[in-house]
Amino acid sequence: MLDYLRIMLNAQKAKMDERGASAVEYGLLIAGIAALIVVVVFLLGNVIHDTFNNTCGTIRDGAPGGTCE
Repeated sequence: MLDYLRIMLNAQKAKMDERGASAVEYGLLIAGIAALIVVVVFLLGNVIHDTFNNTCGTIRDGAPGGTCE
């Protein structure tokens, strides 16, 4: 009976250790996604800015009194 309880306690302890490991894995995954977003914003930032400015300019030219800011 004591052996059974010892095995169950060790299994519970191992399960708790896995929970900590999965939390670290999720944290690393979130950090990786955040880093990817930062890289994409820096690489495509000027392209997106120019696209919006061109779109705004096209709309402004078609409507009187419009401004792009």
